[in-house]
Amino acid sequence: VIVFTINFFSESSPAVTILGATATPEKVAQVEHELGLDRPYLEQLGSYLYNLVVKRDLGNSYVYKTPVAKLIAARLPSTVKVGLMGVVLSVIIGIPLGVLAAVKQYSVLDYGATFLSVILSAVPSFWLALMLITIFSVNLHWLPVSGVGTWKHYVLPVISVAIGPIAMITRMTRSSMLEVIRQDYIRTARAKGLSESNVIIHHVLQNGLIPVATIVGMMIGISMTGAIIVETIFNIPGLGTLMNSSISSKDYITVQSCVLICAFIVTTMNLLTDIAYAFIDPRIKAQYAAAGTSRKRESKKEEKTKGGSAA
Repeated sequence: VIVFTINFFSESSPAVTILGATATPEKVAQVEHELGLDRPYLEQLGSYLYNLVVKRDLGNSYVYKTPVAKLIAARLPSTVKVGLMGVVLSVIIGIPLGVLAAVKQYSVLDYGATFLSVILSAVPSFWLALMLITIFSVNLHWLPVSGVGTWKHYVLPVISVAIGPIAMITRMTRSSMLEVIRQDYIRTARAKGLSESNVIIHHVLQNGLIPVATIVGMMIGISMTGAIIVETIFNIPGLGTLMNSSISSKDYITVQSCVLICAFIVTTMNLLTDIAYAFIDPRIKAQYAAAGTSRKRESKKEEKTKGGSAA
């Protein structure tokens, strides 16, 4: 609704983009009438929401003259590939770095991992993408500059997307591990004679994954929907490129649909992250199971009470 409102009150019209800057006001008004852009705000918003909810129709693109759903369906796989591979890479690098930094606290490895995470979190993705292109594509000629096709085309975009999440996952894993290491049951496990690797893997890491899982779940949604600049730099035909070109061409109906899909992906990943808590920590699943059992008992007591009153 916010994006729709911004587009409605925008001074630029999609009709001007379609017809060109030299179009007469009469021709612009005619195209706006054909697209339904001359209707009142509430009428346009109500029509859009009705088609979206009831008919499940995202509308037709003003520029491409095709259904927006087809455009998104064709572009979404590339965005998902880059986003998921970026998150996988960040998890593979970030969690081990955080674990090593926590286990070797106040050591050179700890300071190095912390310093690296701070530097990586401060590096803009677009600047990193340009530097990677300059080094590995222009100077060394190892990897292609843009496009998709082979696995080599995804190396630089995935690294650009993964840099920020690596820093966040490293810091979160380190702080979560340090909090768990100080617990009494960890000292008990060590006193029982368990090996240090067994304590770290089966006790510390497993109990410290809840905050890390939250960050990873957020990063999946953000990486799959927030790679607009990276996709534009590497000319990847994904959702970000579609959104960027639609903004430039004033294709408002496509922009609204792209934002809607991005919001759906982010909220879905947050929901899946909450569900994953029960598999990571059995205590959470047992807590909800106990709450459900108590609710069933209360409902049965209420039914018995109502039955006794009726009798």
